[in-house]
Amino acid sequence: MKKPSQPFTFLKTGIFPRTIGRTFKKILSDISPNADEEFLKKYQISRQRTTIAVKFLLLLIIIPLLSHQLSKRIFILPIVESMRTENISHIFLNQEMEKEAFHELKIFTAELKFKSLLDSEYKISPENVESQIKEKALEIAAEFKHKSTGAISNIFADFIALITFALVIVFSKKDIISLQHFIDQIVYGLSDSAKAFLIILFTDVFVGFHSPHGWEILLEGFAEHLGLPASRNYIFIFIATFPVILDTIVKYWIFRYLSRLSPSALATLKEMDD
Repeated sequence: MKKPSQPFTFLKTGIFPRTIGRTFKKILSDISPNADEEFLKKYQISRQRTTIAVKFLLLLIIIPLLSHQLSKRIFILPIVESMRTENISHIFLNQEMEKEAFHELKIFTAELKFKSLLDSEYKISPENVESQIKEKALEIAAEFKHKSTGAISNIFADFIALITFALVIVFSKKDIISLQHFIDQIVYGLSDSAKAFLIILFTDVFVGFHSPHGWEILLEGFAEHLGLPASRNYIFIFIATFPVILDTIVKYWIFRYLSRLSPSALATLKEMDD
């Protein structure tokens, strides 16, 4: 049995375009007696949202940083120092720290011998040379032990800061809405050329031709912060995969959302990129 065909649906259109109606309503609202009060009310609401958003953004940055520093200085660092004092043999956390310490001691020894060979007045006895090298070795050991203790403390302090950040997010749902509205105002308030400029700047910094050097520095600094060995193989694997994934996500966002939200910004981006 043949199914009946579904009727076509048509969009309801008026005699005049909708933009004319919206323009007419805007003119009426502008000439109404309460226009000044409504404008002032909207301005106060916008100002209040902006103030809440800025305060919340500062809290998102300041509270985790304060929790990190206070927890590390007050109880994490003293506990780790007391535990490492009992075990004196563990000075270095990894072989890279050990190689760096040995290299520093080797340079000091070479400088000491070099000065004694060049300057006849600077000549010192072998016993004195040995004592200076030993003193330098103890100084280097204390320095790297303090660095290792700080790296271990950073792991626990970072975990506490992450928990604090999550708690601020959970208990500030209304502030998140204000922050989102504030960001939308900034983004939509930018011109098409400014949007295209920021997109190109972001992609060039994080996924551009020179971005691997920046990622390498960031990963080495992060590994040193946590006391982990900065393995070149793992760093290169990360650089070879993560920026590519990030670039794909950005291109998909441009294709999926930017072309719909701001076609003129997409056209400006293509012209600037070419």
